[in-house]
Amino acid sequence: MHRSRFVRNIWLGIENLLMHKLRSFLTMLGVVFGVGSVVAMLAVGEGASQDALKQIEKLGSNNIIINSMKSVEEETASAQRTRMSIYGLTYLDYERMGESFPNIKKVAPAKLIRKESRIGSNMLELRIVGTTDEWFELVPREIIAGRVFNKEQLRQCSAVAVLTEFGARKLLATKNTIGQTVRIGGNAFEVIGIIKSEKSQAGNIQIPDQQIDAYIPLSTVRQYFGDIFMKISSGNFMREMVELHQIIAQIDSIDKVEATAAGIERMLQDFHKKKDYNVSVPLALLKQAEATKRRFNIVLGSIASISLLVGGIGIMNIMLASVTERTREIGIRRAIGAKRSQIILQFLIETVVLSTIGGIVGLVMGIVIPVIITFFAKMPTVITLGSILLPLFISVGIGIIFGIYPAASAAKVDPIIALRHE
Repeated sequence: MHRSRFVRNIWLGIENLLMHKLRSFLTMLGVVFGVGSVVAMLAVGEGASQDALKQIEKLGSNNIIINSMKSVEEETASAQRTRMSIYGLTYLDYERMGESFPNIKKVAPAKLIRKESRIGSNMLELRIVGTTDEWFELVPREIIAGRVFNKEQLRQCSAVAVLTEFGARKLLATKNTIGQTVRIGGNAFEVIGIIKSEKSQAGNIQIPDQQIDAYIPLSTVRQYFGDIFMKISSGNFMREMVELHQIIAQIDSIDKVEATAAGIERMLQDFHKKKDYNVSVPLALLKQAEATKRRFNIVLGSIASISLLVGGIGIMNIMLASVTERTREIGIRRAIGAKRSQIILQFLIETVVLSTIGGIVGLVMGIVIPVIITFFAKMPTVITLGSILLPLFISVGIGIIFGIYPAASAAKVDPIIALRHE
């Protein structure tokens, strides 16, 4: 019996709202826009956060990336046109890392040089990555054709190259890829493989691979190009000596990454007189990005929730007006035996119905907006179950909270005075 009475009260509430369709619709708009904006903003925030996290994860949560960089002294010396600038990581640093830290599984060195490359009449400036076979394990990318070089080719200083898909398309065009000879800096290399690569950044850390990479055994790069590089910039001629531009170390346990990074930093301090290196930890960046994501979602949700608050105030305002309009009706119901609790329940049901319908319509709008944003702006958006349920519960809660005062006001109406009301 109680259930049938509750259902009857709901239908009665809907009928009362339908008697003033336009007023109910306009009142509901505040909740619609509030819920829709909350869902849409959380979806945009979640999409941006997940995209950043994916970029960071491409670096490897178990990896530590050490880059060569010019120290402050070297930058000053370069500005004064010194003859030779010597800085950065060394081959001994690479060997020490593998020997000094037992929890390092693999270490991949990298020497980075830009050279003009040519196949027939096609030319492209490639970034030569002189490295070892471990590179392809620490920076895993899909092999499109052929294979990557192995330890034997590294030992023999073989003149082989693995191109990225972008570089292969630019240089090889419609020719067969594998087995072609590409001339890099005047030297001939056989193309033995094509791999995919990334083209973006992960936070403040540059992803190790680029679209214009050509991977060549480190021993071959040392033999063909050496360690001294000549640079011409702003009319100045400078020479730089850098043995290794980058070292990537993979740690056997994610729990030891930050401690090992601190150990590597101390080791480099002992053997480098100047701060000519930079130690980057993707795991730390990952944790920072996750914390930023939480703050970002809280801020976005808080801003969007203001419209929900405005919608709740609108509901309370219209229900107070409704109490005034229906004073005679309230008096009649009280006169024939309706209790105050029944009056309160009736008005609460109306406000909850109003806010719930507005919440459902707002959810539909909030789901459609991220789809439109992704389609036109090419921005990633992610709608989670939490971003749907939270605004819906809030809209129902707003109906209850902002409906209590009008319902209580209706219940306090004196039936004798109410029956005289015109």
